[in-house]
This record gives sequence, C-alpha cells and structure tokens, in this order.
Amino acid sequence: FKLPSDSFKYFGWCDIEEHDVRGNQLHCPRVREGPSEEELFFRGEAHILKKRKQVTDTEKWQKKLQENWENCAELNLSYQDLGDLYQVENFKRILQRLIRVEKLWLVDNSLADLSAIRLPRCRELNVNKNHFTSFKQLPKVPQIQHLSLAENNIMTLSGISDFRHTPLESLILKRNPCEFQERYRQLVFSSLPNLKMLDGIPKLPEDCSPPDSRFFFKMCTIL
Repeated sequence: FKLPSDSFKYFGWCDIEEHDVRGNQLHCPRVREGPSEEELFFRGEAHILKKRKQVTDTEKWQKKLQENWENCAELNLSYQDLGDLYQVENFKRILQRLIRVEKLWLVDNSLADLSAIRLPRCRELNVNKNHFTSFKQLPKVPQIQHLSLAENNIMTLSGISDFRHTPLESLILKRNPCEFQERYRQLVFSSLPNLKMLDGIPKLPEDCSPPDSRFFFKMCTIL
C-alpha cells in the first residue's frame, strides 16, 4: 500500500516548502540526491515523476541561496552512501562551494580522488575510512592544521612534502600501508618540519635524528 508520504520520500530538505533553514545551520546534513528518472523507471516508481513539478531558473537560484554552503564554517558530511555516479557528482558540487569551511568531516564515503577540490580556509579535515591511495588525491588545503587519514590505502609517503608549506601540526596515518615503511616516523617528520604530532604521539627526540648512514650499507645490488 502506498503511504501519503511516498511522493516526498526522495525530496531534499530544500524541496520542502515553507521553511527557511539554510545549509550553514546544518552540521550533519544528508546531501544525497534522489534517484534519477531512469532509475525510478527501472524501480517501477515512475509515478513519482508526475508529482515532480518543473523547476524554473528562479527556483533553482532560490535553492542555491537556501543551501548557502559558502557560509558553512563547520560541516559533517560523513556516511553519505554515495553509491551512484550522480551522487558523487552532487557531493563534489557541494564541496566546491565550501569556500569558508574550517572544520570538515568526510568519513566513510568511498572517496578516491578530491584533487580538483580546494578548501582555502579548512584547518581541520577528517577523511578516515575512504579509498585514497596517495597524498596527491587529497583536496588543496593551504591552511590545514589537523589532518586525519586513518584507514585509507596510502602505500607510500610520496607527495607528503606538498604539505611542507602549510601550518600542519597534527597528522594521523594509522592503518595505512605506509605506516609499515622503515623509519616511518623519521621520514614523516623530516618531510614536515612543522609537524608536532603523528598518529596521536608527540614528536620525540628520536624522530628528529638524521637517517642512519649504515642503512645504505645494508643494501646490495643484484646484477
């Protein structure tokens, strides 16, 4: 049996009439779009399309103003369940508008590449439990101070020096393959002289010691 609310189940919060809630007032919004017209037809829910009115350019502009992502200072967009390409594209559309966000959580979204995104004021970024394999795939964060990358798939420390000229103080790389690299902590701190804490442990004297010259004599060449 169809419920009276069935025609609204794919509505976004901006589509609900007679309210003035804006995006910068929401700390943990769901930003997934409803299914595409093709997907609704495939599901046998094409009847919902008849109840979707044609959106005018004025209404699109009003929706953009109501979203107001440009004025978000703190936002949690974790666990969005971005299973379809159009969901990912809508997600990135919102990220591109976060020009004033300072604290951002993007945990467990199956993200693999945000290199085209720039977050000019972001000081704290949490992208735990995603699919990043390289530091090069992270968004541009020139003001970053605290970065958490736990439980991704970052294999090497290549590209970490891109953060050398940022005010990065705290970095978490727990449960990434690069954590098992020989002299891991020394290499990270030598690449990031301003770093104060790695994986929740403050910078220690042994983290600052120069690379062991004997390390090179342990290597052999096979011809």
